[in-house]
Formats: sequence, C-alpha cells, structure tokens
Amino acid sequence: MDHARLTRLVRQHARTSELLGVSFVPAFRTSPDAVLAAPPAAEPSAPAPRVVQSVGAKPGSTPDVVVVRTDKSRAERTQQKTQAELDDLRRQYEADAPHKQFVTAHTNIVFGEGDPCARLMFVGEAPGADEDRTGRPFVGRAGQLLNKMIGAMGLTREQVYIANVLKTRPPDNATPTSDEIRICAPYLFEQIGIIDPEVIVTLGLPASRALLNTVETMSRLRGTWAAFRAPPPSGRSIAVMPTYHPAFVLRAYTPENRAKVWSDLKMVMDRLGLASPGRSPA
Repeated sequence: MDHARLTRLVRQHARTSELLGVSFVPAFRTSPDAVLAAPPAAEPSAPAPRVVQSVGAKPGSTPDVVVVRTDKSRAERTQQKTQAELDDLRRQYEADAPHKQFVTAHTNIVFGEGDPCARLMFVGEAPGADEDRTGRPFVGRAGQLLNKMIGAMGLTREQVYIANVLKTRPPDNATPTSDEIRICAPYLFEQIGIIDPEVIVTLGLPASRALLNTVETMSRLRGTWAAFRAPPPSGRSIAVMPTYHPAFVLRAYTPENRAKVWSDLKMVMDRLGLASPGRSPA
C-alpha cells in the first residue's frame, strides 16, 4: 500500500473515531489541587464540542469538525524541521513588517517560543512592556501566572508553544483593534499551521475572537470547545478552548474567576490525556 493511501486511510479512521467520541486514551483524574485555586466542588460534565465556522469560511458552508491527529503525522515531524519552518515564517514577517501599517510602541518583535511540535499552544493578544523588552511572550506578571497554570497541568513552558495575535506591543498596552488583528492574524494562522497543535487555549477575548471569527462575549465563549481551521497544507480543524487572560485574572482575582480558569484547563487536560501533579500555588 502506497504512503499517500495509507495516510488517507489513517486520517479517515481518526475522523471516524472522533465522531464516535474517541479522542485520546484516558489516563486518570487530576488532583483537585490547582495552581489558581481549588476547583469547583462539583465538576460539571464536559459539554459537547461546539462546532463553529472558522475564519474565512463561507456562510452556509459545512462547519468544522475537530479531529484527532494521527500518531503517524506526529512521527513524521521533527523539532528541527518544524523550527526551521517557523524561522522562515519569522523572516517573512520581518520582511513584510505588517506592524508598520499601524502605530506601535515596540522595541522587539515578539514572535513566539516553545516546542515547535507542541501538542498544546497558548495564544494571547499582544506583547506588553516586559515582553517587548525581552522579545519573549508572557514574561511579566501575567506570564508568571501562565507559567503556574502550565505547571498545574503537568507541563513545562518548554513543552508548549506560546504566541500572540500581534507580534509587537501596542502603545500603552492598548487592546488590539480589529484592523490590527486583521493585518497580523494571517501570520499567527500560518504559525499555528506549522506547529499543528492538538489543542489551542486562547487567552482573552481578542485572541478568542481572532481565531473563532465571532463577536460573542468572553463569558459565553469560555469553557466551551470550539474549532479553528488551520491554513494549508495542514487544513486541519484544531480544538480550541477559550479562557480568561491571566492579566484579567490578576485584576479580578476572585475564587470564582480562578475556579473557572482551572475548570477550562482541566477540560484541556482531559482531552490531551494529561494528569496533574497536583502542585499547590507558590
């Protein structure tokens, strides 16, 4: 059997399995200890994945269906090769300089970092002052909380990939405008296509709206599975879990908000078959 046919059959089997509700081999339940706070007393049942139209989808077209990635496709990927593709994309971004089409207050381009073959990707809205200074995403106070969130999931920062919709800092850390997102989003989408994660966690409303092409509020988006259609050559539907941005959690540091974020992260862990080490917050 030739390679192309085998790959097609494997993908068809994966799609069928996903439609039947099989998306991973379960491990065991996570510990109730969370980095943000104790989880809700009664864990709600996991809602069914929400099917949405991706960016660029035509009205009335067939909606996306989240499918699992096959082991074979993962085996064919190497960190060195994938990182080289990301490096090429960064050079293309620097040559195009889309941020020159709007006002920025940046010193460094903050392109993204982490495992180029990560199963899990986090997407925020834009770099802040600390990120602009270092050229690295999520290294300020919000980044420290994100690191704790990642650790509570049983992962390290080096095992995930972290990026933003905008690659340069807006003046005074302003929320990205719709035009700025429209101009910069194609580079993020290409970045996602190269990394090809199994799950994306969108942090905050701008990132969630950018990937899901929606005008829904954050309170309606968070805690519900959605889907993002990656650009070619992957073209795969990727599961998306919107949740609150760490900066918002720090501003509104209530037990309710912390519990909501932890609930969202546990759903991601369940989908990926991860088990929490149960570490308490520092």
